[in-house]
Amino acid sequence: MHKTCGGGRPKKKIYYRVHELDRAMDLQKKPSLILQLKSIIQAQKSQSLLLRDLEKEVGFVQKWNFMAAIEKYPTIFRVSGGTGTPPMVMLTKKAEKIAAEEVNAREQMQPILVKNVRKLLMLSVDCRLPLETIEFIESAMGLPCDFKKSMIPKYPEYFSVKDVNGRAYLQLENWDSSLAVTAREERLAREGILDSYGSSKKVRISKDGNFPGRFAFQLSFPAGFRPNKSYLEEVQRWQKMEFPSPYLNAKRFEISETRARKRVVAVLHELLSLTMAKRMTSAQLDAFHSEYSLPDRLLLFLIKHHGMFYITNKGAKSTVFLKEAYDGSNLIEKSPLLGFWEKFVALRGRREIDSGIGMPS
Repeated sequence: MHKTCGGGRPKKKIYYRVHELDRAMDLQKKPSLILQLKSIIQAQKSQSLLLRDLEKEVGFVQKWNFMAAIEKYPTIFRVSGGTGTPPMVMLTKKAEKIAAEEVNAREQMQPILVKNVRKLLMLSVDCRLPLETIEFIESAMGLPCDFKKSMIPKYPEYFSVKDVNGRAYLQLENWDSSLAVTAREERLAREGILDSYGSSKKVRISKDGNFPGRFAFQLSFPAGFRPNKSYLEEVQRWQKMEFPSPYLNAKRFEISETRARKRVVAVLHELLSLTMAKRMTSAQLDAFHSEYSLPDRLLLFLIKHHGMFYITNKGAKSTVFLKEAYDGSNLIEKSPLLGFWEKFVALRGRREIDSGIGMPS
């Protein structure tokens, strides 16, 4: 993205920041810390953790952040002991009561997760993914850490684990055409755009690049980005262009073809749509490079489509957002598990912003 002046050198390339999404990353830090400490405490047989053992769980540096959280949020954590008894931290009675609701949230998540994992496999070239890849994204998907034992064996009609050249893969057992519908297509159907396809009414593309067409994506250009007429005309042609479904096998298409590259956009859009917070780290996305036939220079590809995707370097790792899933810094639709996490974190006594809820490590 650069502009030129006459015959001179192009101006410095600019990547326009979306401050609301940068803020969403900042807002998740404290909630994520609270949820991680909750999980550590609940993992203990006594439902309490000796403060001296905190360093073993989180490391020396992080220990101080957790100690600060324990002191700052007495409505969630309480410390007992002293005078000959080692101090320990546990959940307050109110926090324990709300924490008990997680079981119900996890039960509600089960059919959602089964469906989403099936769709993950259907997007891949051979309807299978390395188990280590799914483990790598388990927090983004909302999968339980023991999903290999607690979920996969329960659904032999959908999943099996195969050894491929000494590597464990999760294999799709049955293809379900009813699942081969993208989140984008579901939105268009709700808005009645798919039903109205074929209407002779001519619609002009708006200045924001959005177009109510069957093959169009929802765009949101960053503040400060001012597309000129030729850019919008190019966007309009791209929005109108047909492309194959992301659920069709990628082996059937050459990545150099324009329609095939638009299909890759649809694959990335669908992959992010399957996550709880509609975002993944760039490393997590890149883990699907082979199985999804993604472009070699993936980040540059995402930057080119900055109306749909946003890359932030806030936090320890760069993260890719699906922009349409957010209203400012707030995630629009939340899963039952995200809803539970939000309710638990709200015990800290402050107004919680939706997208501030992060996945605990």
